[in-house]
Amino acid sequence: MKKLMIMGAGIYQVPLIKKAKEMGIYTIAVSIPGNYPGFQYADEVSYTNTIDYEAVLKVAKEKQVDGIVTAGTDVAVITIGRVCDALGLKGLSFEAARIASDKMLMKECYEKGGVRTARFRKVGFSEDVFEAVKDLEYPLIVKAVDSSGSRGITRVNAPENMAAAIEAVRDVTHKDYYIVEEFITGEEFGAQAFVYNGKVQFVLPHGDYVFVGDTGVPVGHFAPYDLPEEVVRDATEQCEKAIHAMKLDNCAVNADFILKDGKTYVLELGGRAGATCLVELVGIYYGFNYYEKIIQAALGEDPVFPLEGSTPNASHLLMSDKDGVIRSIINNNGPDPDICEIQFDYGPGDKVHKFHIGPHRIGHVVTKGKTLEEAKAVLDRAMAGITIEVE
Repeated sequence: MKKLMIMGAGIYQVPLIKKAKEMGIYTIAVSIPGNYPGFQYADEVSYTNTIDYEAVLKVAKEKQVDGIVTAGTDVAVITIGRVCDALGLKGLSFEAARIASDKMLMKECYEKGGVRTARFRKVGFSEDVFEAVKDLEYPLIVKAVDSSGSRGITRVNAPENMAAAIEAVRDVTHKDYYIVEEFITGEEFGAQAFVYNGKVQFVLPHGDYVFVGDTGVPVGHFAPYDLPEEVVRDATEQCEKAIHAMKLDNCAVNADFILKDGKTYVLELGGRAGATCLVELVGIYYGFNYYEKIIQAALGEDPVFPLEGSTPNASHLLMSDKDGVIRSIINNNGPDPDICEIQFDYGPGDKVHKFHIGPHRIGHVVTKGKTLEEAKAVLDRAMAGITIEVE
């Protein structure tokens, strides 16, 4: 029986664990202790910090794993690269993982690789930020270079907002520097892609539902995304250039873009599948189980990606508008072939946060339809049928 090490045991790793077990694979979930749902599904748990790549490598050697993988989180990607290199496993390299885990290295690769992206500056905490960014135009985005899930990312509209943005970075980063880039005014969208043996297997642009707080946080997605053919070609070209510039290979790719004046600007790429139901989006759209493909690739089993299908689908997170405890959840939705999934991460009595970043989700809804309009209509109807009372 093959052994698969899965980085993390959170809500976005649970489907990986479940699918691997369905495939007859022995699963080892790696996570710090906590109330993580993946623990109950894995064959074995290693209570190891996923960012401590030397400790994880030691466990991987002891367990003689055949593959290592994650989904929905960036923090463990560098560990995957370290283990893959050390044990000769199929997956992205340590060099590529380092680039994918550091937004500064990523932006430098884009600059060298001719990828269209926003102007940026690297700024140390001890530097005069205003001197460093004097030739950039407001509004600006201040980012931690080593975070995920929209943590440590703040839009700065004027100089007087800069200090608070820097403190938000300082709270989450392990680095002594951060990145400041120009905020490109345009339409935010994304893409899911996969690269295997040096070849990009597909690039699937998708639309985003965005929660607007200090910065835009994706809270849902839909496909297909209605773009002119020339824009799709440009987005695909920029995505492929970014993948190769970052030296990503043998991994899923999560891409964030901004569309301005008909041109795609690359915000960033992650060397893993996206969160917020994006794995489900790919699978429903193309008609295959994307979790299975990700697992096959990690085990070096040469996955095949049939791309004949094109089923429109949409998804959205369930959220709270305040901190508190869930008093009740009422789901009035009956059986519906176009409701693919309604999932609740929490139940009555559980504490939840007012939504600000992705991990503050309460659950999600995924739907499909013969057209995108139908899929969105089913999504709206399904969301309206759910009442979550928080007090």
